[in-house]
Amino acid sequence: QVQFVESGGGLVQPGGSLTLSCAASGSMFGTMGWYRQAPGKQRELVAGITRGANTNYADSVKGRFTISRDNAKNMVYLQMTSLKPEDTALYYCNTRPPLLNYWGQGTQVTVSS
Repeated sequence: QVQFVESGGGLVQPGGSLTLSCAASGSMFGTMGWYRQAPGKQRELVAGITRGANTNYADSVKGRFTISRDNAKNMVYLQMTSLKPEDTALYYCNTRPPLLNYWGQGTQVTVSS
């Protein structure tokens, strides 16, 4: 059974940092991605990473976010620095392209003073 479990979100002040974790289970996954959905907006891809650790980022997070993975543990991480209020969203991990029936609960990131 494919499952993605996200954790690590929270409330942080602008300029702060958070690291999100994703535990993936049920298969061996190729390219993975972190996605986010802000209230009233569509879900968007934030960052992607291949099994070989090639990465890509949305322009809005380049230079601030870093995606990484541990293939042995089936874990994917998103290190977020210099957080801005516009980064506030529910963050999800999934494959890229996503398995549409297997979205997890997500983890909430709120950036506010």
